Amino acid sequence: MLRVMLVDDEPHILQGLKALIDWNSEGYEIVNASSNGQMALDYLKGNKVDLIIADIKMPVMTGLDLLKEIRDRNLSDAAFVISSGYADFSYAQTAIKYGCSGYVLKPVDKEALLEILREVKTKTDSEGRSEITKEMEDAYFERNLIRVIKGKFDDAILSKVMDKIIDDDVVRYIEIQSEDNYPVDDDRDDADMILAQRKIYEAARSFLGENERNAVFDPSGHDKIYDVGFIYTKVLSSMKGLNENEYIKELHDYICDYSGISVDLYVGKKVKGIKNITKSYGTACRLRYLKGFREKQSIYNYDDNDVKGNNDKVFILKDDIDRYIHCVEENDKTKILESIDKLYAEMRDPGISSFMDININYIVFQLINLAAKQDDDIDQEEVLRIISEKTFENGVLRGSKEHLKQFSLEYADYLSQLRKNVCRGALSDIEKEIRNNYMTNLTLKGLGDKYYVNSAYLGQLFHKKYGCSFKDYLNNFRIEKAVELLLTTDMKTYEIGTAVGYKDVDYFVNKFIAVKGCTPVKFRKQEKQR
Repeated sequence: MLRVMLVDDEPHILQGLKALIDWNSEGYEIVNASSNGQMALDYLKGNKVDLIIADIKMPVMTGLDLLKEIRDRNLSDAAFVISSGYADFSYAQTAIKYGCSGYVLKPVDKEALLEILREVKTKTDSEGRSEITKEMEDAYFERNLIRVIKGKFDDAILSKVMDKIIDDDVVRYIEIQSEDNYPVDDDRDDADMILAQRKIYEAARSFLGENERNAVFDPSGHDKIYDVGFIYTKVLSSMKGLNENEYIKELHDYICDYSGISVDLYVGKKVKGIKNITKSYGTACRLRYLKGFREKQSIYNYDDNDVKGNNDKVFILKDDIDRYIHCVEENDKTKILESIDKLYAEMRDPGISSFMDININYIVFQLINLAAKQDDDIDQEEVLRIISEKTFENGVLRGSKEHLKQFSLEYADYLSQLRKNVCRGALSDIEKEIRNNYMTNLTLKGLGDKYYVNSAYLGQLFHKKYGCSFKDYLNNFRIEKAVELLLTTDMKTYEIGTAVGYKDVDYFVNKFIAVKGCTPVKFRKQEKQR
């Protein structure tokens, strides 16, 4: 019999789950019922179970926190099913990240529960222990590797990583990304970006062969950075009879050929041992930040940018930056472009380049002050979001001063509209546009152009009114329209996806799950059974 733990703070829910099905006939026995995550955690320290069904919202310790603790501390390899009355996949996303086996909405449907139980049972061996698949092993390992990369690990986690990766005296972190990772606006197709990221990841693993675990998918966890991590150790190049630079060059060329995607590599500083990889990771990220002020390359190596000399002085190009800021404030487009040309020329000076991040911080600080000068009530955090997420960060990191120029011109227009306190009535027109044309390729920039509102300013208005980006607002609207079609028609999933504006059915299904917590097919089935 497979051993089951139920975790819920409502006694009647626990009783209802016990009585909902004939557990024994399904090959299960309920061995524990806990009223919160901490009680469950205490039980697991001395007892083994094969399946845990836990509510999300509980006092003391939530179901998600329980799942995280179990996986991070490797307390149990039991299948874990989340149940909740909250149809919000932000919970389920976190649960899936930590190896959740299923997600059911309350009130728990008998058939839905039986389906999950039977899936779990098929994955067990004759002794009733869950079979950990290679995919699950990879997921657990990558999670631990990312913790090591980011410096959030203990000896137990490090030991698990060292079991799979050959350590060495020479170790470097290499960040790999598509050259097209940073479009200037927020209208990119996430599905295409993720697909490219996945191809790059598969190419890196293919290059590594039996050492494929040295590649890791999406280590940054940033929703606007589609990265693949690569742990270089000296032994890897030695096995190929290459020196370090030859190996990294071969890695770059192989990924481009295998994936059909042009990529950039950011090679972090050399460190001694995997346990110090976070230091190399930090320098690789810094290279990405500084890319915008470098001549275009395919491989950015820390060693090439490690400026030797007197680092007791800090160089801020105050005069050049202040001149640039003044041009932006005046919305003098010709002088903005001229000031950026001069700023880039100065930034490429070897004596200045090692202080790039300080200069960038000074630029951002001054840009925020510009917005505050136009409107005393301006939300400075919101301005920073516009600068870092919408245009400035994406443009600079793309690697061309032309993107900084484009940002600066847009930001100057944004400031101009702040000064004029542009009427927010445009939002009602745009809302109507979304209602009537949600199934078409609507973009923030396109709507801004149509209604003569700067796209950054329009994005800010959206975020203030709805608490989310334009892109999320449009996506949620489309999903609600998809729900209407699911409940009122017999259209197939791909037909509904196309009807509400999604070109790719898999992308539509993923977006639907993100909002509703289950697939369109399952949603339709659940609603019809009510």
